[in-house]
Amino acid sequence: MFDNLSDKLDKALHVLKGHGSITEVNVAETLKEVRRALLDADVNFKIAKEFTNRVKEKALGQNVLTTLQPGQLMVKIVKDELTELMGGDTEGINLSGTPTIILMSGLQGSGKTTFSGKLANFLKSKKTKKPLLVACDVYRPAAINQLHVVGDQLKVDVYSEEGNMDPVAIAKNAIAHAKQHGHNVVIVDTAGRLAVDEEMMTEIANIHSAISPQETLFVVDAMTGQDAVNTAKAFNDRLNFDGVVLTKLDGDTRGGAAISIKSVVNKPIKFIGTGEKMDAIDVFHPSRMADRILGMGDVVSLVERAQEQFDEEEARKLQKKIAKNQFGFDDFLKQIQQVKKMGSMKDLVGMIPGAGKALKGMDIDDDAFKHIEAIIHSMTPGERSKPATINASRKKRIAKGSGTSVQQVNQLLKQFDQMSKMMKMMQGGKGRQMMQMMGKMR
Repeated sequence: MFDNLSDKLDKALHVLKGHGSITEVNVAETLKEVRRALLDADVNFKIAKEFTNRVKEKALGQNVLTTLQPGQLMVKIVKDELTELMGGDTEGINLSGTPTIILMSGLQGSGKTTFSGKLANFLKSKKTKKPLLVACDVYRPAAINQLHVVGDQLKVDVYSEEGNMDPVAIAKNAIAHAKQHGHNVVIVDTAGRLAVDEEMMTEIANIHSAISPQETLFVVDAMTGQDAVNTAKAFNDRLNFDGVVLTKLDGDTRGGAAISIKSVVNKPIKFIGTGEKMDAIDVFHPSRMADRILGMGDVVSLVERAQEQFDEEEARKLQKKIAKNQFGFDDFLKQIQQVKKMGSMKDLVGMIPGAGKALKGMDIDDDAFKHIEAIIHSMTPGERSKPATINASRKKRIAKGSGTSVQQVNQLLKQFDQMSKMMKMMQGGKGRQMMQMMGKMR
């Protein structure tokens, strides 16, 4: 996400990095390029101009010209202003009420139904939440079917009323149903249109008035750029929603919606959708997003995702196996599955500082582990537990069974051996000391 904007901002700020001679002239020239980069990202002209004016004012006010590292200070000012432009503080979702009622709104095709499922899955993972999805798009049978498919996939209940064309009545009945069956969160998926119209606005306003939701979220396709901002304004003028959800941020988006929507509607971005999978949902953190836009990565989010997949009991078992030199391919396969659950490889790489730039132009495939998994699955249980038993004839059989080459099998075995040795070393004195130090730092 934001690849083009990141590249252009990096080039614009490059001249000021290091210990070069900094003048008011090249600061002004740099900010001119920054403004151009924002405009190319489909940020509103007025917002882009106000942004660069604020950066210039702060830069000159903090005597950037006389500092030892003016480039770094300039980057920090741009980062701080980007963070503020996107909302400043992270805004959580309001989960008060019994049940909590969340109303989803937006145009057709914005990803509203899919995101309703993602949100249900996200809240369900909090253990104490039992969500109910409600199908209030009475105009498209496919939307109701889609919500049921999503619900079945996530093992989340879905409420719908076949033949009832009154979305207000359906929403009210769903809330009564939720109270009777112990659901403490109700997510109401409403109808969208291809464009904003009076009929649509009246309907969503009537639903809102009837059910008094704790949260009203406006779902918008980030790939529509400035059009997304204009649509959000039209909805907010009528509905006064609580927050924005940006979907399809993993696509070829220029980023204008994410950067400028808060300034236009004065409502925070609360969530972002980062892929098609049901766990591809993130709470929106303006500061972390600013870091990513400026190529600084997002290590905090990366660690949080890793912690979500971390199982202490499994880790203890794994530690014992490593200590006894019993770490095998079955254990390795489990580690791969945990990494895959963290999200798309492209998204994960983007969270590593400098990695996005270093790997620019490379095709980072989500199936990067596919051939490794195929090789491991072609091994016998005995070969997986004792890789040292894999001789030349076994390698040929494994390669044939996995659709790979003997060379690829050899490469995996070599990498596995190196990794096993490194993990064994980490069990030693220095490794334990380092782990203890890291533990104290938490």
